[in-house]
Amino acid sequence: MALSPQWLDELKGRITLSTLIQRTVKLQRAGREWKACCPFHSENTPSFYVNDQKGFYHCFGCQQHGGAIDWMMEQHGLPFMDAVKELASEAGMEVPAPDPRAAQRAEQRATLHDVMAAAQEWFVSQLASPAGQQARAYLERRGFSEHTIRRFGFGWAPDDKQAIRKALETFDERLLIEAGLLIEVEDKVPYSRFRGRVMLPIQDARERVIAFGGRILQDRDGVAKYLNSPDTPLFDKGRTLYNLHRAATASRKTDRVIVAEGYMDVIALAAAGIEDAVAPMGTALTEQQIELLWRMADKPVLCFDGDKAGTRAAMRAAERALPLLRPGHSLRVVQLPSGLDPDDLIKSDGRKGMDKLLEEPKSLLDLVWEHERDASPLASPEDKAGLKARLIEHTEAIQHPDIRSLYRRELLDRYGTFAYPPRDFQKRGEFQKGGFRGNRPFDRNAPQRTPPHVTQRLRRATTGAFRDMLTSAVLNGLARHPGEIHRHADALLGLSTGDAKLAQAVNFLLDHAQELEASGNSPISVNDSLPPAPDNTRFSFLMEGPDPDEAREDLAEAVALLVERPALEAAIVEATRRFDSDPEGAFAEQQRLRKRKLEIDSRLGQMARKRAASQALETQDEEAGELPATEQETD
Repeated sequence: MALSPQWLDELKGRITLSTLIQRTVKLQRAGREWKACCPFHSENTPSFYVNDQKGFYHCFGCQQHGGAIDWMMEQHGLPFMDAVKELASEAGMEVPAPDPRAAQRAEQRATLHDVMAAAQEWFVSQLASPAGQQARAYLERRGFSEHTIRRFGFGWAPDDKQAIRKALETFDERLLIEAGLLIEVEDKVPYSRFRGRVMLPIQDARERVIAFGGRILQDRDGVAKYLNSPDTPLFDKGRTLYNLHRAATASRKTDRVIVAEGYMDVIALAAAGIEDAVAPMGTALTEQQIELLWRMADKPVLCFDGDKAGTRAAMRAAERALPLLRPGHSLRVVQLPSGLDPDDLIKSDGRKGMDKLLEEPKSLLDLVWEHERDASPLASPEDKAGLKARLIEHTEAIQHPDIRSLYRRELLDRYGTFAYPPRDFQKRGEFQKGGFRGNRPFDRNAPQRTPPHVTQRLRRATTGAFRDMLTSAVLNGLARHPGEIHRHADALLGLSTGDAKLAQAVNFLLDHAQELEASGNSPISVNDSLPPAPDNTRFSFLMEGPDPDEAREDLAEAVALLVERPALEAAIVEATRRFDSDPEGAFAEQQRLRKRKLEIDSRLGQMARKRAASQALETQDEEAGELPATEQETD
């Protein structure tokens, strides 16, 4: 059965050779490649190398050489078609069924390459002709040298609907349509897709022309500035990166690949000597393109314009990349100064200015945090709660459990610092005896206790109407962990607005925060005069002896839930009020808010179950310790 070269290329492109070989051979990193002792002959010094970018393995000892299909045939003893079928199954591809027309289609694809090569030759000739004078002037104004124009294959498509059809009349008209050069309209003569545009060839990894991109000379309303070929048997814009064949070679030297917004940016970078740049085909990066980038570099650098469109493009790429993240592989981001593209920056600051920017990329996590933080005003608790929800939504998209957990922790840490900044106690003024005791900083890891007069005041303050379960738990938790008071001060002050008794308790804790002294008796000691916290088995921060970091983390989450709850209740009331004017919208909003309220209750329940499980284990351990020696298990 004949398999087309294009299908085999697609299969090889979906298989990571090092991953395949590592199933039976222990590979070690060697720069951009992998190495091992050769599995084809006996040796003590590694001479067997695997190159994922080029898609082959090679032994410098025995000269064994091949790709993924060869590996399956040599190492597993499979016939060619069985090797292909096994790899295709792994890659999620269907092996083409036997078809007497397969050879004809393969021949047609080969002919399409001939069509594209002929079209490229004609576009180049048109640029050099008198008809291309305006295009040459445009390229000169853009600062492209003759060398750059020749190297990247610039051409010109005349503003004539039938020009290319006549120029390539030796080819069947159906081929020109299938290649994307002509547009077919019912009951009309097919006409040229590209007219009045500077043309650029788009090439595959083998440097064959598979598509074209064209730019108009002057921006006009209603006319696309850039126009690419449609998807064809040769060209899939979601799986193609402009300049890949050149950048792949350069990236092996720089150990880097840059992703620009468009092909003109790539050419501007190359003209300045930055050769390791590629660009997507006018769309957001796809999952397949990200995988292609990771074959060249573990952390490709996105270099997008500093305008709103550039920021949106970077975030779209981030959203595509988050589910794909795996250890050691991510994206980095460089955003140009507002209003500048790479060409502008190079002209103003030179190659050094661009290099300096590329040397200081931000991480993918930084991009997500800064984008969401700056996406909208954060003037109210509801706004801040919305920020937290968006951050969590991004982390939930990450498939790798360890990376997801680390992203969640880091983003929520930043959120906590941003939403509840440390309180500057020194601004509260000097206090007499019984007030602040100097400028001693908090030691959050030191054992601490609450002075008796503080707990007495807190006990009296917490007997009011606001003494519900969560509020009382948080206040008692802060008394047990006084080193956390400054972290949550602003959140609690905002919460206590309009509630005199809660404000009294919160302000009293703040006023006396720096009096909370270390005690050597236990890590956290709470005076008996403090009223019992509601269900003290529920929260780790109300327990004796839990992990301090876990207790502080649970306390921070409890504060966040406490702040979010009244905002939700107020929003539910507002949604109910709007029923008369907007019943459908108000109902949908109310349902969403009630769902979030249920999520808060569920989270509190999870915290309860976690503590209950922990206590049950501790009880079992204690009971096991009390058993007679004859009843205990022995090794």
